[in-house]
Amino acid sequence: MSNAARHCENTPLEPHTQAPKHLAGQSASNGLVRTFIGLAVVVAVIYGVAWMLKTARRSKEERNSGMGMRSEAVVALGPNRSLHLVRTGRDLVLLGVAEHGVTPIRTYTEDEARSQGLLPEDGDEPAGAQASPLRNVLHEIRRRTQR
Repeated sequence: MSNAARHCENTPLEPHTQAPKHLAGQSASNGLVRTFIGLAVVVAVIYGVAWMLKTARRSKEERNSGMGMRSEAVVALGPNRSLHLVRTGRDLVLLGVAEHGVTPIRTYTEDEARSQGLLPEDGDEPAGAQASPLRNVLHEIRRRTQR
């Protein structure tokens, strides 16, 4: 055996078990800073995705509901059957709705609907409504919670 090989075999290995004192505090604080930065990035990504989903849902709802149509009145006739009075611009369409379809029954102009009592006159109570405090409270609650 060579002299160098014998020298390496006889030399004890002493691993460094501690970091130098000037680096020990820095590595702990660097780890905390990196952890907080990572946490902030994750929270920002979560908020960003939530905002994008909310925006997409709003635009989808606007596309589905349309801007020119609004339901004026609904009368339930039985299970899965009803009449809907739908405003489309200045016209009103009376629709029959059943399980298997929607059927237009009649189209009214705004003036015809008012003259036949389907719409209230300007400033009047809705057709058939009685002036009672409870009815007024319910009407106000419906108006405020309607989407």
